[in-house]
Amino acid sequence: MHMHIPATRASDAPIDARSWLLLVVLSGAVFLEGADISMMGVALPSIRAELGMSTASLQWVVSAYVLGYGGFVLLGGRVGDLVGRRRLFLVALTVFVAFSGLGGLAQEGWVLVVARFVTGLSAAFMTPVGLSIITTSFAEGRARNQALLFYAGFGAGGFSMGLVLGGLLAGAGWRWVFFAPVVLGALLMTVAVRVIPRDTPAAPNKDFDLPGALLLTTGMLLAVFAVVRAPDVPAAETLAAGLAALAALAAFVTVERRARSPLVRLGLLARGPVRRANLGALLWAGSFVGFQFVAVLYLQGLRDWSPIETGLALLPAAIDAVLAPTVTPRIVARFGAVRTMVVGMALGAAGYALFVPVGLGSDYVVSMLPTMVLIGLGFTLVYGPLTIVATEGVDDGEQGLASGLFNTAFQFGAAIGLAVVAAVVASATEAGGDPQATLDGYRIGLLVPVAGALLALVITLPGLRARLAAT
Repeated sequence: MHMHIPATRASDAPIDARSWLLLVVLSGAVFLEGADISMMGVALPSIRAELGMSTASLQWVVSAYVLGYGGFVLLGGRVGDLVGRRRLFLVALTVFVAFSGLGGLAQEGWVLVVARFVTGLSAAFMTPVGLSIITTSFAEGRARNQALLFYAGFGAGGFSMGLVLGGLLAGAGWRWVFFAPVVLGALLMTVAVRVIPRDTPAAPNKDFDLPGALLLTTGMLLAVFAVVRAPDVPAAETLAAGLAALAALAAFVTVERRARSPLVRLGLLARGPVRRANLGALLWAGSFVGFQFVAVLYLQGLRDWSPIETGLALLPAAIDAVLAPTVTPRIVARFGAVRTMVVGMALGAAGYALFVPVGLGSDYVVSMLPTMVLIGLGFTLVYGPLTIVATEGVDDGEQGLASGLFNTAFQFGAAIGLAVVAAVVASATEAGGDPQATLDGYRIGLLVPVAGALLALVITLPGLRARLAAT
């Protein structure tokens, strides 16, 4: 029997037991999606060795997922509003599990790349729809904030713990990096069909804005393609893809202004809190992924640490998985979401900056552990409150759209941050250079995450001033 959890607009009522079960399932799905992304990096060397893939083709194991996810995530959130969130979530989770299994069975590199693209595409529908199910199933206020912070903690924890899990699974064979999500996904599916509430679509299927959907997806795919390929192709090719993306998105805006039932109501993008939250999410994600990229290069390339040792070194940054659902709700209740994430962004920037002077023989506890702890605390205080602000005050019929915007910003930020840091590191280091010169290049690359976190802080401050003026 399916549970129906009404979304009242009240109040400060606590979350009941049935709602907690729904929350655990949706949080498990976002943990699965986050871990799936980060586990892959540890398994790439083993995949290349067994499938005989070149370095150029190997990067598409990661890039294909990003392309599928980034190209469809905004569309995925809105489609959930229009056709029903429960139905779309269950279909997307089923496809995610099926193609994760296909990736684990792949005997050819191209099969693996296709599987990763479809897995990313299914995550592009599953993730924003899962978030919008939460924002429409829990009353705005204490219950929704607690639910969002719990959910965000699992998402960030999956992303940061994926390196450790990936190292352990890859030790038993890289295919387990694909099979483990199948096991967890199948378990989630068994419970999800019973606990996700039925919902009524916000609009009939016949009102679906097909031209807008095609233009949006084309623009997003081209934009992600331009960002992902930027470090590896001539600048002219990146520019051409970027211009084509802008042209498609400009045409999309024109269509949306004239459409009877637009896919995206452009007025939502004009809301100050929504705009600031999404820009903050873009910069915050880019900073974290950029730092992670340089840290892994440093630990494995210059310090010769194994993938498992590297994952364990980064593990303290996953402290948010524990603190976000337990401590952050109390902090937000006391100080508000905007104040909380301002402090978190400052902690993150300080953590990245502390890693810049790390040397070739630096002690982990003294020189690196403080960075990992500060980043973990920063994620604890930033990700959940950003999610709250990005969806706060949005009508239920547009929660999927707001969730899709937020996930788009986060995914684009990760892709852009990685591309920028990779380009900076590549230009600042020489092939075959001595270790100290390489480390100096890494230090230059680390300035990008520092700058990104500080810029996110600057963008968020007007929201803090507005909240203080209103009190």
